Amino acid sequence: MIEGKDYTVGDSKLHVEVSGSGHPLILMHGWGCNHSTVRSIAATAEKSHRVYNVDFPGFGDSPEPADVWSVYDYADLIENFIRREGLYDPVLVGHSFGGRVAIILGSRIPVSKIILVDAAGIKPRRTLRYYYKVYSFKAAKAAMKLIFGKEGAQKRIDRLRAKRGSSDYAQATPRMRAIMSRVVNEDLTPLIPKVKAPTLLIWGENDTATPLADAKKMNSLLPDSGLVSFPGCGHYSFLDNPGQFARVLASFLQSTPQR
Repeated sequence: MIEGKDYTVGDSKLHVEVSGSGHPLILMHGWGCNHSTVRSIAATAEKSHRVYNVDFPGFGDSPEPADVWSVYDYADLIENFIRREGLYDPVLVGHSFGGRVAIILGSRIPVSKIILVDAAGIKPRRTLRYYYKVYSFKAAKAAMKLIFGKEGAQKRIDRLRAKRGSSDYAQATPRMRAIMSRVVNEDLTPLIPKVKAPTLLIWGENDTATPLADAKKMNSLLPDSGLVSFPGCGHYSFLDNPGQFARVLASFLQSTPQR
């Protein structure tokens, strides 16, 4: 049975779908998604765990943050939720952006296991073409302010970003766009070696958003980890190969950590 609940955690409202029974498991979706995107993961996990499938603020049924949050603000919220509900030593499962939050939490609070699914957190290597686009855009933005004034320039800048940016950026509100711009540039590499819990990385070999090279780097930095990759799968490996994903996930969840 799935039960949707709304929690007040500090100044934030947090919508969570709760299902299953047993040891607590926090399930965290990727950017631009919500709890329904990862419901197939919950369906596997709830067979052995009490699953808390969250909507991050700004997604699904959770209202936007009041300010421009960093990924650490999202991690603080989930940590406070864990403490408020008395969820001792939970399992953390994070897809993409949710993996960023899992890495931060795993580096600073007791957790029993972590599953990183096509997770973000490694700062991407930038090409000269990327920097040319970034700096030419900044130059154009400065010129627009001189020509059109601050307010007129901002409207044109937003239209330009919507054309050139990702679909996530184009569909977001101004505040969520600002948050996205902030979190995608946060490099969590220094925190990864501090994650002591047994960690499973599950990846699509054709992932272009968070390439397999990121998974291999995380795997090399984590003290206790293993990597499973699926050929022919992309950034949503759990949707591209649901049967194999479910088997790998269930096996790891049911294993006993070696402490």
